[in-house]
Amino acid sequence: MGKRGGKRQGRGGAGGGGRGGGQRSIRTDYSEVAKANVLYEQYYNELGLVEDSERDEFWTALRRDLPNSFRFTGSKGHALPVQQLLKDRYIPEITSIEHNGELVNPPNAISWFPNQLAWQMTTPKNVVRKFPPFASFQKFLVSETSVGNISRQEVVSMIPPLLMDVKPGMTVLDLCAAPGSKAAQLIEMVHGGEEARTRKVIRRIKMDQGQERSPDGRFTEEQMEEEEQIGDWSDDGRTTGLLIANDADYKRSHMLIHQMKRLNSPNLIVTNHDATMFPSIKLPSGPTREDGGTRNKYLKFDRILADVPCSGDGTCRKNINVWKDWNPGNALGLFSTQVRILVRALQMLKVGGRVVYSTCSMNPVENEAVVATAIDRCGGMSKVDIIDCSSALPELRGRQGLSDWKVMDKQGRIWPSWQAVEEEKTQNGEEGLGRLSEFMFPSTKREEAFSLDRCMRVYGHLQDTGAFFIAVLEKKIEIKTRPEAEPRKAEPEPTSIMDVVNEIEAKTTNGSDPLEKIEAADKIVPPQTDEYAEGVSAAARQNKENAPSTSITAVKREHDAETDAAMATKRLKSRDGIEVGDPAPQGEEDRQVHWPPPPAAQLDASRPETQNSLPSPAPPLGNNTKQFNKNKQPFEEPFKYLDPDQPDLQSIYEFYDLSPKFPRDRFMVRNALGHPSKTIYYTSALARAILTANASSGIKFVHCGVKVFVKQDVQSAEVCRWRIQSEGLPVLEAWVGEKRVVRLWKRSTLRTLLVEMFPKVDGDGWKGLGEIGERVRDVGMGCCVLRIEKGEGEDSFRWDHGPFFFPSKTHSVTLADFHPRSERMVLPLWRSLHSLNLMLPKEDRRAMLLRLYNEDTPLMDHSKDRFHNNSKPQSSADGKDEPDVVKDEPDAIKDEEEAVDADLNDEMAGKGEGDDGNTAAAATGKDVEMEIEENGAGDEEIDDDVRPDALKEEVDDGI
Repeated sequence: MGKRGGKRQGRGGAGGGGRGGGQRSIRTDYSEVAKANVLYEQYYNELGLVEDSERDEFWTALRRDLPNSFRFTGSKGHALPVQQLLKDRYIPEITSIEHNGELVNPPNAISWFPNQLAWQMTTPKNVVRKFPPFASFQKFLVSETSVGNISRQEVVSMIPPLLMDVKPGMTVLDLCAAPGSKAAQLIEMVHGGEEARTRKVIRRIKMDQGQERSPDGRFTEEQMEEEEQIGDWSDDGRTTGLLIANDADYKRSHMLIHQMKRLNSPNLIVTNHDATMFPSIKLPSGPTREDGGTRNKYLKFDRILADVPCSGDGTCRKNINVWKDWNPGNALGLFSTQVRILVRALQMLKVGGRVVYSTCSMNPVENEAVVATAIDRCGGMSKVDIIDCSSALPELRGRQGLSDWKVMDKQGRIWPSWQAVEEEKTQNGEEGLGRLSEFMFPSTKREEAFSLDRCMRVYGHLQDTGAFFIAVLEKKIEIKTRPEAEPRKAEPEPTSIMDVVNEIEAKTTNGSDPLEKIEAADKIVPPQTDEYAEGVSAAARQNKENAPSTSITAVKREHDAETDAAMATKRLKSRDGIEVGDPAPQGEEDRQVHWPPPPAAQLDASRPETQNSLPSPAPPLGNNTKQFNKNKQPFEEPFKYLDPDQPDLQSIYEFYDLSPKFPRDRFMVRNALGHPSKTIYYTSALARAILTANASSGIKFVHCGVKVFVKQDVQSAEVCRWRIQSEGLPVLEAWVGEKRVVRLWKRSTLRTLLVEMFPKVDGDGWKGLGEIGERVRDVGMGCCVLRIEKGEGEDSFRWDHGPFFFPSKTHSVTLADFHPRSERMVLPLWRSLHSLNLMLPKEDRRAMLLRLYNEDTPLMDHSKDRFHNNSKPQSSADGKDEPDVVKDEPDAIKDEEEAVDADLNDEMAGKGEGDDGNTAAAATGKDVEMEIEENGAGDEEIDDDVRPDALKEEVDDGI
């Protein structure tokens, strides 16, 4: 959604306490809020947003509660099976449910969303949660939301990413990304077709090696051919694109990280910057110039999403306080910020690229006026065009943008034109008109007419949604932005020298005393004082003057009456004729220095006035106390890439028989020494180039990379000390050699591994593990890759029906009826001295049991029994105590609820590797029960002040 200004005191708000202290906030009784606001209704009726015949329907829709909506996430191959499960198993159940004597409406697919991956339901939440016939459906929603397969997202907020037309290989920027619902859509598009391409490359490599058992089961030949058409084969099928997701608020940027991690993308970078002044990102140096110097290169983006902070008055169906608190000052106060964000986006865009500008407001001051002003500042329609996307989503019903509108001031007066405002100022003064600007009005004085009718407006009564505004802009040629218009200060009338002399003489009593004359002159014209110490550079002075006193926080939260004051910010500075952030031409380095300085600007660290702009030094090693920089933000560990010949990596290559085709120069750690102490991450090639080139630039990178390996305390030379992390498994599994692969094809065997934690392997225990028994008995200790393959027979996984085929009432149910057709499953497995264990969080186990077997069988933990047995001393025949045996279990097993809270709190606190608690100790022969990993808690429009307990409550509530 467009980000709404202000804060609320509701769930997770500033007034709440939640777990860990204080009292929970009191929820607002929305039934007491009257859905009426005189100014709100007067203004939009005056604008004529809809025809008179539609007006009643328009307002009736805005007063109804918003339907609940959700989206199936991940790649198409992953999302479609879960969607099919909803259609085949749960929709038939819901259609037969009666509530209050009437059949309820089942969830229905959003007609315009591709592949029917977005759904909405009009049945109220409290009915779904508490009415017993909905129990199984509610359990499905909660389960799949907790593991990140379903994302709660308002329908209209799904539109902007779809209109960006993202293709694999593109570089994409989301300027105001938190909490991450749209960013999740974008990263899915960046990775479009990657799995099919990678599988095809691996199949070709395996066949060249004479190995017919290449990874299969996920894509048919037809699907592979279809995906091949969209290209991006330059990196063995891996996507070469990148998404940079930015948010101005530090805590929300870490909430964004938590929401995005479930997508396991090495092509994601998260930054923490004011969107109005997003810094230029340096790339590795270009060709050498004639004078011997190197040519600086800066990143330009193919696609940029500017889902900007807004008043949010189009969200009144779910944010009831809009009716109570709406006033016209909200939009007026945000106008300048919105223009600056859009202009900055156009500056960073490639020629031929697209910027999608969106808000959840109906106010033309925040919409058409912003678009027109930004285009005007960039040189007009000859340089930036508005694309008509009305046919991009054929079944989406929207209206054209406004070409003419009026503006309401803070006192509720409606003005048809800027000329009328100026006349009022002349006659009666500026009271109540100070916020109004000429650029908020439609104007015929600009160089060219703007095709604002190509913008798109979505209203609630058209398809039972919230209200939304979208504009798609295309950059036709390079631009040089014009600085913002500033009101001219009144200049004093020129005074003659003799007048000054006469005034001095009049103020002195003793005409012969020169000191008295000097004091009199100072009273007339006070001397200018330099607040800076002697020797301060002009560049540093300009940085100090331009430093923003209030940063813009891109927030998605409830509307507040004082938004316009809270969002005040310094304007975006610009050199004459030069884009913000670009390096200064030679000889002009000191003309205008921006804040923060672009990557090329080097400031003298010894000068006191530059101290606040430079990154803080790294905290001392071994200090577990959380470090903070000068802005009171937690210190971010640096990104350090490993030498491909580093000894730990060499042991990994050998143990897992990693294919030489897998890139070995993209492994990274997050500590100042660049040593793999706990965790090893993997990133894409472009992410590596960006992090390396901007290591000392001052850009605030807060996240990049996927955890692929975590270190184990394994005291055996034959066991690799690095296990594959579950979130990194999709990146690695296809490239792991056969010696660490275990193949499973029976449903009953997988069910055993899901229900039973740490089943015994030594002795005769392996015989109870079905077709994998002999393999896991003989495989060496350490991490393995478990691949679920198709097979024949009643108990086998098959691909001859739908993805999650659910039989009809006339069909006899067998285990074979529940199977993934296109959902190819690969899971991490740990083989220890005595037992075996799937390295999955308990939530994932329960979700898979429900999804594959339609059951919620309690989990059995064999390690606890053996742990207690092994902890008791054994007596030998001669009466002496036997020495302690080596335990095959972890010392302590944390409850998964504890682990979820700890993991989310770590994300919110911005922990680096130095604070990483995700390394489970495993002494010689010990199993490792995976602590809960980053579990998606449902990616919804979350307020900026939501705490971890509030997020978890949303998961518990379900949809």
